[in-house]
Amino acid sequence: MADAAPALLAARIQFATTISFHIVLAAFSLGLAQWLLVLEAMWLWRGNAHAMNLYRRWLKVFALTVAVGTASGLVMEYQFGLNWAPLANQAGAIIGPLMFYEVLVAFFLEAGFLGVMLFGLQRVGPRLHFFATCAVAAGSLASAFWILAANSWMQTPAGYSIDAAGHFVAEDWWAIVFNPSFPYRLAHMIVAALLGTASLVAGAGGWQLLHAPDNPRARLQYSMALWVLAVAMPLQIVVGDLHGEHSLAVQPQKVAAIEGTWNRPPPGAGEALRLFALPDMAARRNDYEWAIPRVASLYLTHDLHGTIAGLNQFPEQDNPPMLPVFLAFRVMVGLGVLMLLQGLAGLWLRRRRRLATTRWLQRVSVTMAPAGFLAMLSGWVVTEVGRQPFTVYGLLRTADSLSPVSAAQVSTATAAILVFYTLVFAVGLWLLLRLLRQPPDAQEAGPQPGLPGARDHG
Repeated sequence: MADAAPALLAARIQFATTISFHIVLAAFSLGLAQWLLVLEAMWLWRGNAHAMNLYRRWLKVFALTVAVGTASGLVMEYQFGLNWAPLANQAGAIIGPLMFYEVLVAFFLEAGFLGVMLFGLQRVGPRLHFFATCAVAAGSLASAFWILAANSWMQTPAGYSIDAAGHFVAEDWWAIVFNPSFPYRLAHMIVAALLGTASLVAGAGGWQLLHAPDNPRARLQYSMALWVLAVAMPLQIVVGDLHGEHSLAVQPQKVAAIEGTWNRPPPGAGEALRLFALPDMAARRNDYEWAIPRVASLYLTHDLHGTIAGLNQFPEQDNPPMLPVFLAFRVMVGLGVLMLLQGLAGLWLRRRRRLATTRWLQRVSVTMAPAGFLAMLSGWVVTEVGRQPFTVYGLLRTADSLSPVSAAQVSTATAAILVFYTLVFAVGLWLLLRLLRQPPDAQEAGPQPGLPGARDHG
């Protein structure tokens, strides 16, 4: 079929477009749910009135995120059914139940208890309201659990057999859910969602302090967000190292693309850290390479003399495109380093009691507001493009997962999706910026507390 290659490229572009919008909203919802849980706990057990004011403001942001995320999720499901029917036909017996549990959790926990969070504080009492917040926070984690279980199974399939018609059949659900890459990818994604949320909250707090430096609620959210960056970023480095070590064992082509390695170095030579290069897939070499000898051996093999296989050691038809994987990984790591420095700067200024008055870090925080989510998107490029040319790694090729659609059909649908996203996300972004432009008021509109003895804390 002459139109197969253009149609495949168009379908992959459409999937990348829809998942990029949706994954940011899903991760932001996950991070905000945990943030709201902490804020209400501070109010309930410590009587911190500032925390409740922050809760009421960020609850509006959470509701907005859930609403826009639901719209983007519906679009993603539409394109999945339209473009990838063979994948659903062959792997649906495994992927379908996992996605069903995600939908079940999302609707029964997140959507159900969100109404209580928004409207129930004076009706159900503080402790039952806190239970609703806990249920939504737990639901967001459970939703991530099932989504990552399905996606991780496609990366490292386990617990299956293949019948005579080529369909995947579930043999061991424990092995399917807890497949080899699942623990690493779940931990990596949850921490990424917390970091993305923290960087945005820090940006909002920094902006508010630049315009209202004495506002205690802006100070509180700014301080809490920088604490998360300082604690979670080192944790993410450890998780990422473990994840990379595992990926080297199960997806060596992906790691070779990440490192820009075409050929295994001679024994004992070590693996160079390529800070920058422009990989050329046609010539199978790197142009404009800037590398530090042996450094990559330390984090890849924990041995200064260790080496890894290059893409030339694998069948060419099984290799991912190196350029986007190589560059996206460096964007992810670069932004991660900047967030780590931001968190450490916060610790240094906190120790000197200058955190809320240092305007240069507040400006940096505003600039870094989207950094966490940009790093997460870059990580998803590494994960998904690095899995190519397979949908189910090593077993089902992406080209064999495509529905019989033309490039023109997919491109027209993509244009319509982009128009829809432009409208929905433009309105959503306008509302978000409007909500975050000013710090929360002492009498912030929203669910009103009725806890006796609530007091302010600076």
